Amino acid sequence: MNICILGGTGLVGQALKQQLSKQHKVNTYGRSAFDSEDTLLQSIRGAQLIIFLSGANIGQRWNKTYKQELWDSRVKTAKMLSTAIKKLETPPQRIFSASAIGFYPENHCDQPLDENDTQPGTGFLADLSLAWEDAAKTFCPSDKLVITRFGVVLDKSQGALSKMLPAFKLGLGGPVAGGNQCFSWVHIDDLVNAFEFLIANRKLQGVFNITSPNPLTQHNFAKALANTLNRPCFLPLPLWQLKLMFGEGAQVLTHSSAVVPTRLQEQGFQFLYPNATQALQNLLKT
Repeated sequence: MNICILGGTGLVGQALKQQLSKQHKVNTYGRSAFDSEDTLLQSIRGAQLIIFLSGANIGQRWNKTYKQELWDSRVKTAKMLSTAIKKLETPPQRIFSASAIGFYPENHCDQPLDENDTQPGTGFLADLSLAWEDAAKTFCPSDKLVITRFGVVLDKSQGALSKMLPAFKLGLGGPVAGGNQCFSWVHIDDLVNAFEFLIANRKLQGVFNITSPNPLTQHNFAKALANTLNRPCFLPLPLWQLKLMFGEGAQVLTHSSAVVPTRLQEQGFQFLYPNATQALQNLLKT
């Protein structure tokens, strides 16, 4: 297939390009693709599949200006893409649009949510995810659209795990903000494999959670990470310190999200790394 990845310069986009290029023609574009309508049309013309991943890094310190950037880089670009798709002579056969598990209300590890839970949460993360998905629903008929809600993507070179590693390697790691909140995550290889699975099964459409089937508390994740590195796990990172570091963005780490990939598993998808210890050992021992 001829695949276009918009937002292809980040962690997920780079991993998808590396794997999908083995079987498909893949073109990736950063946010400069949205500089003008003509630029965007040129980027997507001829694509049989568009993978829309555009969005500023949510793991930064938030202020009013950056929150607007988070919104515009997802919702505004989605609206631009919708307009551009309608001007194509030949529309794409399918479109995959990223979203996040921030869509869901806060919950605990013993009460996980899945794609059947359609009531969104409250607050900025939920509002952003809902607006992002609503814009994506205007791209194409629903039977051609796949919405992928990501958990925290684990990769040793980029993303949340890479930011945790320095402290844990020094033996200074521990649970975040008390550690009782649930942490839904996915190994980067499982995320890429899930995309390949969804691409191969052309009749699949709708929302798919891309998370491990085994969410765990922040405390237990910190213990698993420390054990993998043969380091202690005793120095907690308190909420006040998180807020100093990330401002309102601290809620990305304090939001309790127990989300599972029911639809993927019902379709027969097999995770390579279904639990955190397996995932961390693969990422950090190789």
